[in-house]
Amino acid sequence: MEALEFAGKLAVVTGAAGGIGAAVVRALSVQGARVVAFDRDRAAVETLAARLGLEHGRVRGHALDVRRSEAVEDAIAAVEAEVGAIDIAVNVAGVLKTGTVLETSDDAWTFHVDVNATGVFNLSRSVARRMAARRRGAIVTVSSNAARVPRHGMAAYAASKAAASMFTRCLGLELAGSGVRCNVVAPGSTRTAMQEGLWTDGRGEERVIAGVPELYKMGIPLKRIAEPEDIADAVLFLASERARHITMAELIVAGGAPCAPPPPP
Repeated sequence: MEALEFAGKLAVVTGAAGGIGAAVVRALSVQGARVVAFDRDRAAVETLAARLGLEHGRVRGHALDVRRSEAVEDAIAAVEAEVGAIDIAVNVAGVLKTGTVLETSDDAWTFHVDVNATGVFNLSRSVARRMAARRRGAIVTVSSNAARVPRHGMAAYAASKAAASMFTRCLGLELAGSGVRCNVVAPGSTRTAMQEGLWTDGRGEERVIAGVPELYKMGIPLKRIAEPEDIADAVLFLASERARHITMAELIVAGGAPCAPPPPP
């Protein structure tokens, strides 16, 4: 029987109740990892853990608001005390509310930054302190290709994701000497509730693939939207020993969608 790639490893995943987060939890557990799944939605994450636990027996679900530094520290301390030393941490928790800068309220801006950037800081700092002391571990942040390309009506989201990406890479530089690797996965349009919530009619997927020239948004050359499992595969690669000499990297999973602003039409 082929050995499971993450057998004996312990992972924590935020934003785990659905979409990319749930796909990451499932992929890790299928490959033998024990996983502690965190999400602000207690009922949803506990349901996920119960379902995957029946299949693999290695998943626990707990409620956690990544915006709260003390709550994150308490949760990580509890995992290490009750489950074991964390080998892998995956930051997936994220929010998106569209609106032009002139329409963006103080609360909307703060909401994006608190979840998408500060949440990554809170979890990564907490696990990094422990990983650095053990001189091993991997941290992967799921950001967005919107962090690299200006997007109409997405300034708060894009800025917060850019902050998360650069923070993770800076952390990787600081931890390199201790053998802890920190990398970023930057998805493009992915079939999640967040993505589908942006669609106004039955042609939403078609428009995303084709692009929206009037908003300077290019399409997807591979002619498909990513599935959450596509992003999870990239996360698992960067968390694995196959990527043992990769740190401070950003892996773009966007079907060839440009990562620089398009020229004017």
